Amino acid sequence: MGAATRFRSRKPATAGAAALMLALATACSSGANGVAAGGANGGGGGTAAGAPRNGGTLRLAVEKEPECLDPHQSPTESARALTRPILDSLVHQDAQGNIHPWLATGWKVSPDRLTYTFELRQGVTFTDGERFDAQAVVANLDHVVAPETKSLLAGSLLAAYRSAKAVGPSTVEIRFKRPDSGFLTALALPNLGIQSPRTLKGSPSTLCAKIVGTGPFRSDTGFVPQKGIDYVRNPSYDWAPESAPHHGPARLDRIEVRVVPDNAARLGALTSGQVDAVTGLSPTSLNTVKNLPGFTPYSTPFPGINYSYWPNTANGPLSDVNVRKALRAGIDWGQIVKNVYFGVYKGAQGVLSASTPGYNGSLAQAYTHDPAGAARLLDQAGWTGRDAAGYRTKDGRRLTLRHMWSDGSVANLAAQVQSAAKQLGVELVEENLDGGTFVKRLLAGDYELIDTSFSAPGPDVLRVLFGADNIPTPERGISNNMARYDNPAVEAGFRRALGAEDQAEQHRAYAEVQKRITEDAAVLPVYSPLSTVTARDGVRGVGFNADGTPDLYGAWLAS
Repeated sequence: MGAATRFRSRKPATAGAAALMLALATACSSGANGVAAGGANGGGGGTAAGAPRNGGTLRLAVEKEPECLDPHQSPTESARALTRPILDSLVHQDAQGNIHPWLATGWKVSPDRLTYTFELRQGVTFTDGERFDAQAVVANLDHVVAPETKSLLAGSLLAAYRSAKAVGPSTVEIRFKRPDSGFLTALALPNLGIQSPRTLKGSPSTLCAKIVGTGPFRSDTGFVPQKGIDYVRNPSYDWAPESAPHHGPARLDRIEVRVVPDNAARLGALTSGQVDAVTGLSPTSLNTVKNLPGFTPYSTPFPGINYSYWPNTANGPLSDVNVRKALRAGIDWGQIVKNVYFGVYKGAQGVLSASTPGYNGSLAQAYTHDPAGAARLLDQAGWTGRDAAGYRTKDGRRLTLRHMWSDGSVANLAAQVQSAAKQLGVELVEENLDGGTFVKRLLAGDYELIDTSFSAPGPDVLRVLFGADNIPTPERGISNNMARYDNPAVEAGFRRALGAEDQAEQHRAYAEVQKRITEDAAVLPVYSPLSTVTARDGVRGVGFNADGTPDLYGAWLAS
């Protein structure tokens, strides 16, 4: 399967079904996480080409289009990336996970942590002329949780939400059923971005095409399927967060975004001058373009869950923790990543990517390649026999694991993992399925392995991918716990994290959760995906948000 949406990241494997599923719960979230502007790696600042200039049109090619533009409905990374230029949030998250004012100038939390009171910035207007105020915030939160919105992500970010009310023109009070330490980071995500209340009265399908916010850009035509979206600068914009690359209106007059799914076609459009910048180039293309004069690659690691293989911990051979640990230790995942991705992606050594706030780096040793140790673990699990093909057996049965996916981009990686598993005596059967079959098998738990990644700027994403309430079933529907993992100690850790009074306490709780997940080998991390933008040298000021999506508010054209 592939990285669903990837809330992802790399955009390594991605499957529509997966994206949908990775969506539920809280993608990137669960309490999950917001966006904070960050600098791009590799230059592009103002000093190399003089002072930043205003004006011009940036032509950008992206690799994936959202099924729905409205982030209240859509869970996908592509929706988040394309809506951020239009929508602001109440709060802003930086790359370290700290929360700062944005449309809200400040907030108070009640002693029982069930009520948040926000003071709002005054003088802010939506690009349709409507005023931003407390009633607008209430309308947005109520829209997210409304059944007719059918939210696949934003609604789960507000799972503890009880109500909101305007207690003054610029003061809003939000009440919860239970404490949720992840609320502020969730509030920073575009999925809880603030839209014009006037537009929220329209149909969900209308919002899927066009949204209106208070952001640095507006889109008069909205998203056009199979084409893209055009943005026009909002000349009145003057309320960027303090950590933004600049303040006031955006530098660019316009941004023209086109969807070009084929990697080679995107690269060709860039090198031939048809576009100024592209996102999501493959590692091969990134290695090619970095050696071409006139182009600059920018990148930042996606925070959240690494691109990983997810073992079915509830049924089949991988319900045995020794088999899961053997697979983790017996395959040289790091070498495979080097072989397939040419050093562009780094091998993963943990449940979370190393760039995620709250990452527990003390567990890296557990992900060391140890084929001898893996053999002992398989012996302990009873897989001591060998058949004529060299595969391990127990009670006359071959140790066979079915890896199901629905994205051809994972084929090369899957083939190398399959070959390495064979050396261990494990048969991996690769099953490239259509979306309908994939979802049916997912809900039934009829698989041994699935692969995907999940980007999120904070450790609360662990609840999304490992919470028992998020195990997909026919009754519950598509959800994100593909490992079908259910550990009472981990559930207790989630409750401690939700009730944490500060970030340090929350991170301590999640550090212990990572330790227990690692001990249970409930996920097999493969690599840490990168968010990339590759641009001609005349493009300056490229940055990234805290969730890894490109930030073009500060971008400008030197030529």
